[in-house]
Amino acid sequence: MRLYPFFCTMKLLIDYLSALVTQERMQVLERVSQNRTRHLTVVLEDIFQPQNASAVLRTCDCFGIQDVHIVENTNEYNINPDVVLGASQWLSIYNYNTQKENTSTALQALKSEGYRIVATSPHAEERSLEKFDVTAQKTALVFGTELTGISETVNEYADDFLKIPMFGFTESFNISVSAALILQQLVSQLRDSDIDWRLPNDEREALLVDWLLKTVKHSDKVLRRFYKEHPDFTPLT
Repeated sequence: MRLYPFFCTMKLLIDYLSALVTQERMQVLERVSQNRTRHLTVVLEDIFQPQNASAVLRTCDCFGIQDVHIVENTNEYNINPDVVLGASQWLSIYNYNTQKENTSTALQALKSEGYRIVATSPHAEERSLEKFDVTAQKTALVFGTELTGISETVNEYADDFLKIPMFGFTESFNISVSAALILQQLVSQLRDSDIDWRLPNDEREALLVDWLLKTVKHSDKVLRRFYKEHPDFTPLT
């Protein structure tokens, strides 16, 4: 996401860009931004089937999850456009792929931001989905690779474990199905609660600017024109 100064109000830039889109489009952007959350985030660890990870991104967008963290240890993630259907452009995606082992880097970063690390596992005995309280603390849900699930590193960092009750012979759901089931339950719980789960206003406005720039044609030229007309608005580099 681009960074912009806040000493010159974001609203000035939002108003400028919103004049270049239809009123209906702006209403959609406003509505969606008001329903975004960072109280709940998703971590995908070493997913090797692009369609699965892409389906999770699409689910995150549908449920208003803004941030997705993608850990690439042995498997490189590539978006499947036929599955994600453009959802990834509206999300804030963080990739961890610069080291041999990137899981600890991702989880340490999330813990430093106040997130509780919650590993999803069909073998977890600690807490079932219907008994999990997502309102207690910011939560990072970790989904592991398709074949072996979460890694030992996730096990070590996890503050809690979460499982979906199952009653059949099959041991686990597909990762994209698991993500959809868990997020539907937890997002509903979050929205029914009294906690302030929405984005702070400054983060929401920054998101609106980013989305508007992805919507407006020739946005680079539009920005240059804006800076020329508003010389006090200096972009951060």
